[in-house]
Amino acid sequence: MLLKRILTALVLATVVITAVMLLPALYFSLFIAVVTLIAAFEWMALTDVNTLIRKILFLLFLIVPMLGVTYWTVLLELLSEAMEWPEIKDYSDALEWFVIAPVLFWVLTMVLIRKAGPQLLNIEFKARLKTFSGWLVLLSAWMFLSKLRAYYGPGMVIYFLLLIWAADISAFFAGKTWGKDKLAPEISPGKTIQGMYGALISAAVCGIGFTIYGWIAATQPEDVDSGTLRFLNGLVWTDMLILSVMTVLISIYGDLFFSLIKRKKGVKDSGNLLPGHGGILDRVDSIIAAAPFFYAGILLIGRVFYA
Repeated sequence: MLLKRILTALVLATVVITAVMLLPALYFSLFIAVVTLIAAFEWMALTDVNTLIRKILFLLFLIVPMLGVTYWTVLLELLSEAMEWPEIKDYSDALEWFVIAPVLFWVLTMVLIRKAGPQLLNIEFKARLKTFSGWLVLLSAWMFLSKLRAYYGPGMVIYFLLLIWAADISAFFAGKTWGKDKLAPEISPGKTIQGMYGALISAAVCGIGFTIYGWIAATQPEDVDSGTLRFLNGLVWTDMLILSVMTVLISIYGDLFFSLIKRKKGVKDSGNLLPGHGGILDRVDSIIAAAPFFYAGILLIGRVFYA
């Protein structure tokens, strides 16, 4: 079983890293969109969206905004000409404000799970709330992961993925070695506080490593993609350290959020698409939660630099 998990993880990591490094931004966004839509089917199964019309509507409410975000500047250009309002093109960065909603959602989710995890298992959430939550977290993860790749380059996406993967691996081994205190036993019995500390320590190491990389890259700018290099200029090491640790903390509670949904449904995995791993949601739950938060941090740090 462990060998199957490792082999599947290696194949997935290879595919994802290849997509990040080689695909143009638009095609990478399409690649992430396909993964998101597969995850959407799993979410619908977990939340009892079981009629054809409701499934179609849920997918349409994902696909239409995806198209709108992808062609946002084109839409503004068309509106500018149709309405004779050239100033509307100045709102091209208005979409950045949408990062606030998923960040608040995940912070609130973290607080609720920490303070009232067992009680959440006994609450019957309305179908509309579950549908909206799935729509928000899936769309925002796609949107801000795509934007991270488009605006900051493949290097920043690779760092983000390595940050989450390193945290997952560190949490697993720290939990196996020292784990004795359960983090949220009613929701996910396998997760321990010691495992969480292992993940956070790995995040701190990654944050420091990123800064060291930035110092080295400053002396060899020709070896770094322009998006990442633009961010690295003037980077304060504590900013990336704090952001990395907070991103991993959010990712841990993102994992617990999906574990909560699966436990309420009475299933262990979100699907069986990936040998040894379950479904797509089982593999990307941490990334879904962390992507908007990480993007918001990068955006905030970058704007402070440019200001």
